[in-house]
Amino acid sequence: MGKAAKGSRKGKKAWRANISTDDIDDFFEKQTRDAHAGAAAIPSLPSDSLFYLDKPTTASTSAAADDTAPKDIPVKRKIEKKREKVLYHESVLKRNPYVQPVPSSVAAKKDKKAKKKELKEAHEAKNVPMEDDSGEKILDIWDEDGKGNTKAKKSYAASAIPAVEVEAPGCSFNPPFEAHQDSLAQAVADEMHKIYTKELGPKPVPLIVPGEEITEEDKFFLDADDEDEAAEEGGEDQAVDALAAQRRTKMKRVTRVELNKRVRRKEKLREEAKAKKIENLSKEIDSLPDILNEIAKEDEEKEKRHIRRTVTKQERLKSGPPRLGRHKFEPAPVQVLLTEEISGSLRKLKGCCNLARDRYKSIEKRGILAPSRKIRKQR
Repeated sequence: MGKAAKGSRKGKKAWRANISTDDIDDFFEKQTRDAHAGAAAIPSLPSDSLFYLDKPTTASTSAAADDTAPKDIPVKRKIEKKREKVLYHESVLKRNPYVQPVPSSVAAKKDKKAKKKELKEAHEAKNVPMEDDSGEKILDIWDEDGKGNTKAKKSYAASAIPAVEVEAPGCSFNPPFEAHQDSLAQAVADEMHKIYTKELGPKPVPLIVPGEEITEEDKFFLDADDEDEAAEEGGEDQAVDALAAQRRTKMKRVTRVELNKRVRRKEKLREEAKAKKIENLSKEIDSLPDILNEIAKEDEEKEKRHIRRTVTKQERLKSGPPRLGRHKFEPAPVQVLLTEEISGSLRKLKGCCNLARDRYKSIEKRGILAPSRKIRKQR
């Protein structure tokens, strides 16, 4: 293709019409490409905003950064400021110290917002700002000075029963004679206590009641007795109705004299009751020291009863666990050898104890686990 024809340049009008604008178009195209690529503002930014030194913050630098930060108040904060204003009815109630205003829902919303703000500030406190606002440094969770966000474990009440209980000397494989006899007596007493509680306890209701079957002739007699009772009850009701009818017919008309007597009697009874009330009140006033002494004695007895209960409760906790489930704790029997089983040698000792069962009973006794019923396998 040939070159583009040049226009005439004789007059000023021709100069204005034929000026080339290629460099301006190239500049606008380049600026558009840079804006699409995200690098349009890089040449105009200062070096401090593009590059920063990784140094720990100081109080002076953080204060300077806070001063240079723009103080634009958001719309939400403006609304909260309006809500924080005291209303007229609240100001009127505040003047009187004996009247407490009813808390409104706005106060509850303020409390919720305050809690959210505190949580947000605590979360932001974990991120340490750098010298400039351009970046943040994440707090090291393994730092000794910092505190990790860990949940507190539940603390259980310490049991008075030790984890490992030392048995009596008589339960040894080669015990002294007196200690062995004491342990045997304790084991026999426990077994007899179980037997007596089972025998002397309340008997369960039997499912089947023993007895003879009623014959058909006896059934007829029972029906006849029921009919006689019904007839007797009907006769009694008729007699009561007849007496009530007779009383209605015998009612007399009350005269004015009788009415006056009744009024006077009522007034007399009212005065007597009033006088009796005053007399009782004077007696109570006279016996006020005795009443105070009785109240002091009752308080003392209550305090003694309370101390006795606390002591018995502590003793019970030492001997067994608190009630945790539907089943009661049954202590394991005393592991004591009989007189014939004592050989004095560990080689001839008969194995009877189970470590797993002993630890399980210890956990139940300390109240860590609820006691369960022993399940027998059905064959």
